Amino acid sequence: MKLRNLIDIEDLSLEEWNELYGLASQIIAHPKEYVDALHGDVMASLFFEPSTRTNFSFQTAMLRLGGSVFGFADPSSSSTSKGETLKDTVKMVGSYADVIVMRSPKEGAAKAASLYAEVPVINAGDGGHMHPTQTLTDLTTIASLRGGIGHMNVGLCGDLKNGRTVHSLIKALAKFPGIRFYLIAPRDLAIPGYMVEFMKEHQMPFVEVTNLEATMPQLDVLYMTRIQRERFTDPLEYDRLKGVYVLTRTKLKLAKPDLLIMHPLPRVDEIAQSVDDDPRAVYFEQARYGMFARMALLMKMVEQGRRRPEPQEIGEKPLCRNKNCITQTELYLPNLTKTIGGKTCCAFCDKEI
Repeated sequence: MKLRNLIDIEDLSLEEWNELYGLASQIIAHPKEYVDALHGDVMASLFFEPSTRTNFSFQTAMLRLGGSVFGFADPSSSSTSKGETLKDTVKMVGSYADVIVMRSPKEGAAKAASLYAEVPVINAGDGGHMHPTQTLTDLTTIASLRGGIGHMNVGLCGDLKNGRTVHSLIKALAKFPGIRFYLIAPRDLAIPGYMVEFMKEHQMPFVEVTNLEATMPQLDVLYMTRIQRERFTDPLEYDRLKGVYVLTRTKLKLAKPDLLIMHPLPRVDEIAQSVDDDPRAVYFEQARYGMFARMALLMKMVEQGRRRPEPQEIGEKPLCRNKNCITQTELYLPNLTKTIGGKTCCAFCDKEI
């Protein structure tokens, strides 16, 4: 596999996905054959934002492969609380580890880390931007339970504005044929503009709707997401929008018998507890598939070995206006841009400049 870092699921080619899925399938079928696959290798787990499932999933994946883990789940226990830059943290941690897994509330943080790390960096979620390893989980789940990916109607429901799992999934499904999206969200939480531009650029059919029940009969996959309290600056706004979509057994009477109900978890109130017993609810299976997908990814990333990063220019005033972009706090970062839908955007957070 040529991929050096996994920052954005778009970085992963279809060929590389097939390679990863093939390895994950082998691990699922014969897990005991891989108990020493990464014996002697070390994973650094840098979680600048709370996480249960992703953090535990990565740790378990590394341990099941015979490797070791160190890191933190609370930045106040690290030198970042003393003012250490992300660059210095990554260079220091990279001197101890063979791979870095990182989550941050800042959009573009993993991209920034990859510029300075001597070892591969895996993005475990950066703000409301991207979550590529959750997408590997989602793709592994769909491929395993449907027998393949493609030619299906996918409903994405909930907080599509801040839902990094949704953004990554859309980018991943652009690689497969016959995908149609139903984007189910209140107008205040609609899919952001840069993702709309992405879908248009890749000629992906989609429709934005606000009604879940009316859409249900068309769906092959329903991907529920929670309204993310931590992304709101106004508590009253969160209170107004929470609970806007709740999936119940009654609503599922409208759905196809082979629908896959997925959720990146954790859930709050968007899926009723009674839905858990429906055979179409696969979100807990999805979590287990995620562990196997991350085992495969870790094996491929560790193979990349150490490499001295290319020198980077010292940035001046940040070009990006996104207040949650990593460039707003790590002022030394270079002024990198990319083109999305013909518009000049920040290469860290994808927002238009």
